[in-house]
Amino acid sequence: MPTKIAVIGINHKRASIEIRERFSLTETEQKLLLSELKNRPDIIEAFVLSTCNRVEIYANLLNSCQDPFFLVQIICQIKKIAFTPQLHDYFYNHTDENAARHLLRVTAGLDSLILGEKQILGQVKMAVALAQEFALFQQPFNILSNIAIRAGKKAQTETDISWGGSSVGWAAVIRAEKILGSLENKTVLVIGAGKMSQLALQQMSSRKIRKLYLMNRTHEKAAPLAQTYNAQCVSLYDLKSVLIEVDLCVSAVAAPHHIIEKDLLESVMEARSQRPLMMIDIAVPRNVAPDAAQVKNLTLCTVDDLDEVIAQTVTKRQSAMLAVENIVENKLMEFYDKMQKIKNLDQTFNRLGT
Repeated sequence: MPTKIAVIGINHKRASIEIRERFSLTETEQKLLLSELKNRPDIIEAFVLSTCNRVEIYANLLNSCQDPFFLVQIICQIKKIAFTPQLHDYFYNHTDENAARHLLRVTAGLDSLILGEKQILGQVKMAVALAQEFALFQQPFNILSNIAIRAGKKAQTETDISWGGSSVGWAAVIRAEKILGSLENKTVLVIGAGKMSQLALQQMSSRKIRKLYLMNRTHEKAAPLAQTYNAQCVSLYDLKSVLIEVDLCVSAVAAPHHIIEKDLLESVMEARSQRPLMMIDIAVPRNVAPDAAQVKNLTLCTVDDLDEVIAQTVTKRQSAMLAVENIVENKLMEFYDKMQKIKNLDQTFNRLGT
């Protein structure tokens, strides 16, 4: 029976952060989603890619006539979101060659908020590895994912698609410098000990910051990072007192709800005698309640506010786009050539068997 490769997803191009954060998947939710996909008899293979800017399901469907939009219903079940036809406006879907091409473009950094960002390659690798743990890969997706990862590596090493800064953490620091003038002699708090926090800390390490705090739910995870970047570990219980002291707070915690509310920040600003405070929330879902932007003398930025920073790197990277698109098309041809050879070999064995 004919099959169909499909991808359905939501990203920064189609939906605002208010919409995206509703569909953002925790690690537990990703595993639940993979379990649901594995239990579907009409899904042969699948994997889930969830980042701060996208949630995508790639699936090899047994029924080639099936509308891939049913995959959105499964996401809604996991997230306990009411499924409505209006969701069509936020989700995109591609099938067969276009679906394979989309994965290659994503992995090569052509579809990222920051053109050419390097982190997406590692995120695709982790998504593939997790799906393989659930035994959700067969030959087609093993071949496709390997080719996609090779395309991403080739794009990064052989073109200028990743020229200059290429992470959300980098963009956050540059944005902070634009508002504050410089981070030299400033006091900074970074909340979270994940990848984005680490990238922000890397950027700050050369900025001659006066004092750097690192705050995380578990001290054990934060301690090695704090030692590497000469930061002082502080507890979440000390959030208010530290916010009273700092000039800048960068927050990147994987949490399903806000960890900083407006009333806390109003209290902080009162204790600061309204001395300006800048907060950059690069988490999705957001760590800082959106209404905190109304607090006097508080500057609140989210990941969607980094476009201006990102635009400065675009010109150089755009010159590499044609070369990367060529890599994508060549790798796409490689995938279908391999699949055709496998098909021809199967047909030969079938004839010999008869």
